[in-house]
Amino acid sequence: MNAAARHRATIVQQKTGKPVQFELTEQTRESLITWLTHRAGGLQEFVFPSRANGTNHLSARQYARLVGDWVEGIGLARSAYGTHSLRRTKVALIYKRTGNLRAVQILLGHTKLESTVRYLGVDAEDALTLSEATEV
Repeated sequence: MNAAARHRATIVQQKTGKPVQFELTEQTRESLITWLTHRAGGLQEFVFPSRANGTNHLSARQYARLVGDWVEGIGLARSAYGTHSLRRTKVALIYKRTGNLRAVQILLGHTKLESTVRYLGVDAEDALTLSEATEV
């Protein structure tokens, strides 16, 4: 994807309170603008406001409930998929496909590579597998 098709965004990570930058694809950006227009929201408001309190953001519990509903809606078991497992699965697949820990670190917003290694559960076996698959 070229730089023209990406847009940088920043959020404040709830866990650490630190800003985390990430890229939005053009398709994601357009979807967000469509959503904000549909709900008559501005760029300074929460993208997904709370149902209980419109001045606050959607809670983690509300988000988990929505994901569970979406999972059931496509015929899968709610108990097999959660918000965190979906996040972890995406980066685990990226790592498995590419072996690029730095890319995964950036996607997760980790400041320390050690955190990414621990998060993915990377071990010596993974390193050996990557090494064996690489011809020099």
